[in-house]
Amino acid sequence: MTSVSRLDQVLESIENLSVDEQETLIDLISHRLADRRCSEIAANIAQAQVEYKTGKVFRGTVTQIMDELRK
Repeated sequence: MTSVSRLDQVLESIENLSVDEQETLIDLISHRLADRRCSEIAANIAQAQVEYKTGKVFRGTVTQIMDELRK
């Protein structure tokens, strides 16, 4: 089954819900997406802290950073 046909099935199921149920679904999905993004940000921060502590972070002036990026 392709992802498009799965999406079509989901959309059809959503259309069969009442307006209140659809609004609840929107709220639930919005909160879950926000939670997922928060988890991703926390993981990125943790990784950045590890890289900083192990000296894998380049520090310098804007000019030095731009020169490093051009390499």
